[in-house]
Amino acid sequence: MIRADRPGWVSVFTGLSVRQFQELVGIVAGRGGEQVGVGRRWGLPLTDRVLLTAVYYRTNLTFRQIALLFGISKSAANRVVEHVAPLLVLPPVTIPHSPHTVLIVDGTLVPTHDRSVSASSKNYRYSVNMQVVIDANTRRGVAVGSTMPGNRHDSRAYRDSGVDQQCVGANVMADGGYLGNPEVIIPYRKPGKGRSLPVWQEDLNTVHKSIRARVEHALAHMKSWNILRNCRRKGDGVWYALRGVAQMRNLAMTC
Repeated sequence: MIRADRPGWVSVFTGLSVRQFQELVGIVAGRGGEQVGVGRRWGLPLTDRVLLTAVYYRTNLTFRQIALLFGISKSAANRVVEHVAPLLVLPPVTIPHSPHTVLIVDGTLVPTHDRSVSASSKNYRYSVNMQVVIDANTRRGVAVGSTMPGNRHDSRAYRDSGVDQQCVGANVMADGGYLGNPEVIIPYRKPGKGRSLPVWQEDLNTVHKSIRARVEHALAHMKSWNILRNCRRKGDGVWYALRGVAQMRNLAMTC
């Protein structure tokens, strides 16, 4: 069975080093993960519960399979994830950013089984549109917007998901799909009727594209946590999953 006291399992199943995983456990503990008071006791210690959730996000195994790996019941595995998932998420931005901060936003489609929050999307699956913001310099995750249907355009999802409120004060870069948001820096659009952009605008677009590619690399890295390739969680489960993956990716980028 997998246990957190066997360090060899941690990096294999979570994508984190032992030190990074211990930091994740500390974050969960600081947010109330430790059991206090009376009530039904958890069968697993906190480190194993955090490991179970991280393994679930990394592998996207079913709860029946996860339960076998940890020697508990399927329902107990589900309760562990329900309890831990909200505690290991990327924290919301609570203060305005510095005017010198450069953020990059992009939307990603996460296929999900819960059709109450998803819609048929351009990836030919029922998905949700999740707005993700990273810091252009550190490339670390900064914010994740609330769940939007997969057919929602990025320009509208940026506002409706509330992620715009977590970018206040910063310079925000995005692709041309965010047209209509004056606070977002997008590339210059080519004029119609076969005309081309001035050379200086083409040069700025080239620089913009090279910087904006960082958020695409970040999203590709996040998709290595397989929960984001086919999420079976219902309701806010996919939102917690993406924010949890963003937190773990930030830890994975530390030395």
